[in-house]
Amino acid sequence: MLLEPRLVKLSTRTGVEVRRSIPNIRKRTIGAWCFVDHFGPTTQTDGMVVAAHPHTGLQTVTWLFEGAIEHRDSLGTSQQVAPGQLNIMTAGNGISHSELSQVGPAALHAVQLWIALPDAVRHMQPDFQHIADLPTFTHENLSGRVLIGQLLGFHSPARVHSELLGAELRMPAGTEISILPLRPDWEYGVLVVQGSARVNGADVAVSNLEYLAPGQTELALESTDPNEPLVMVLLGGRPFEERLVMWWNFIERSHAEIVRVRHEWNERESLGQKGSRFSDFVDNVGGWIPAPDLPNVELKSR
Repeated sequence: MLLEPRLVKLSTRTGVEVRRSIPNIRKRTIGAWCFVDHFGPTTQTDGMVVAAHPHTGLQTVTWLFEGAIEHRDSLGTSQQVAPGQLNIMTAGNGISHSELSQVGPAALHAVQLWIALPDAVRHMQPDFQHIADLPTFTHENLSGRVLIGQLLGFHSPARVHSELLGAELRMPAGTEISILPLRPDWEYGVLVVQGSARVNGADVAVSNLEYLAPGQTELALESTDPNEPLVMVLLGGRPFEERLVMWWNFIERSHAEIVRVRHEWNERESLGQKGSRFSDFVDNVGGWIPAPDLPNVELKSR
C-alpha cells in the first residue's frame, strides 16, 4: 500500500515544507513508529530553525543525510548532529527542545521520526542519546546502516522500548533487486528519500512510503532511476496495539491528558518549576512556540 505524503510547514521561522507520510489517513503507525517527516535537500540558509517546543509520551529520532543541526533541550543537552550520527530524545513525562541548522554544509536533508512510548513507560524520566558509531553492512548490491534494532545480525546500541527496526539503505543507480528477510509477525514501511525504487513489485517515488502488512517474509528492492543512487529508510516493528491521542507535539491516551500538558506548557512560567514538567533552557534560536488552541471537539484515541 502506497502512502503519499502531505506538505506541512516546518515552522513560522522558515519557508521549508516537510513531506509527512505518517500519520496517514490510511495508516497511523508502523509498529511504534508514529510520525515520519522527510525534508530537504534545501539550502542551510532556509533550513531548520525550530524554537523551544515540548513533547510528551514519545521518542524523537533525528537522522541526517546532508547538513548539520544543533540540538538543545531542557536536560541541559547541547549536541551537534551530522550525517551518520543518531540523535534520540526520549520525552517521557515531558521535555522541551530546539533545533537549529548549522552554517557550513551547503544543504540540509533529513528525516524526523517519532516512536510512541508504550503505556508502561510513557511517564518515564526524559533522556537523550547521541550515537556516533552505528553498525554498517553490505548485502548483495545493498549497503546499510542500522539505526534502531537489528538487521542481518547487526545490532544498534540505541535504547528503545518496543520491538523496532530502523535502517538507512542505499543502492547504486539502476542496480538489480536485492532481497532482505522480513519477520512475518511485523509490519514494515520503506520511505524513499532519493532516487526511485521498486519495493516488492510496487513503484515508489521520492518522499513516498510503501507499507508492507504483516505476513510477508521477504523485502525485494530495486533501484529504478538509471542516473541517481537510491537512498531509503526502512522502518519496521510489531504492530502497536495501544490506542493513542496524538495532538500537536504530545502523545497521550485521553483528551484530558492533552488539556493538562498543553496548559502546563503554555503556563509554565506562572506555574513555576514545581508546577510544570517543562524547564527553560538557553539556545541560539530564542523564544518559544506556544501550543495552539484545542479544537472545539473532544480528541479521541485511535
